Order: sequence, then structure tokens, then C-alpha cells
Amino acid sequence: MKFLKLLICSLFLSAFQLHAQVHVDQITHNSKERYITTTIGYPVPGTYAPLNQKQPITVLNPDGTGFIQAEDLSKQKINWGVECTEEGVPVFKEGFNSASYTFWYRPNDSEEWYYSQFSIHFAKKKMFLMGERVKEYVDYNVQ
Repeated sequence: MKFLKLLICSLFLSAFQLHAQVHVDQITHNSKERYITTTIGYPVPGTYAPLNQKQPITVLNPDGTGFIQAEDLSKQKINWGVECTEEGVPVFKEGFNSASYTFWYRPNDSEEWYYSQFSIHFAKKKMFLMGERVKEYVDYNVQ
């Protein structure tokens, strides 16, 4: 009986712990430490393409990997994240019906991190990456 109680307790605690934690990675850019995450409360992972075009695309995977396709359609594998605090809270600038984040990415064949803008436009239900690539999303948090 004690074993069963212990098992239930440990399952409950581990499930709670897994759900509550946001994965945060530490990166260095220009000798300054920064923190990035792939979890900001909106569905960032997905495929981004210029408006009304099928290519070039950027694909962001939930695990922080992906690729960026150049204008010549060559692909470059990347690691990516959105800037956050050390605790995993996303850093953003609030606009009128939008939020702007810093998107960080590093090509797999490089040690250098690069940054660009990532913005969410709530009324349009669109996310913009690097200013030109866009993805539509469904907001499941609407009440």
C-alpha cells in the first residue's frame, strides 16, 4: 500500500514538474550572455513563407532546430530561440494589437548567433519572422 501511494505521489509530482518547466538555453553574442526559449505561449514552431509565395521558407521545429531557405532555395540548418529572461519569461515589446520579440538563430556550421525580429499580430492571427516571412496561427487562448 505504501508503495502504491509513493508511486502515485511521484507520478503526480513528475507530471507537474514536466508541465511547469520551460526549457531555457544560454547563448553568447558579442561577449554578452543571453537566454532563449522556444516556448512563449504562442505556436511559434511551423513553416514561414513570404506572403502569397510557397518559397523560400523557414521551418522552425519545436525542439529549437530547423532551417532557413535562401532566395536561391538552398537550405541552411539552424538552431533557434526567442529571447527570454533566465527564468524563461519571454522578453517583448508590446504594440497596438501586436508584440515584438527578438528571434535568435545560429547556422549549424557556425558558432555565431544572429538576431532578427519576430512579431505576432493578434487581430490578423499572423506571425512574422525576419520581416517578410509569415505564418497564420490559431489562438487557443482566446476567451
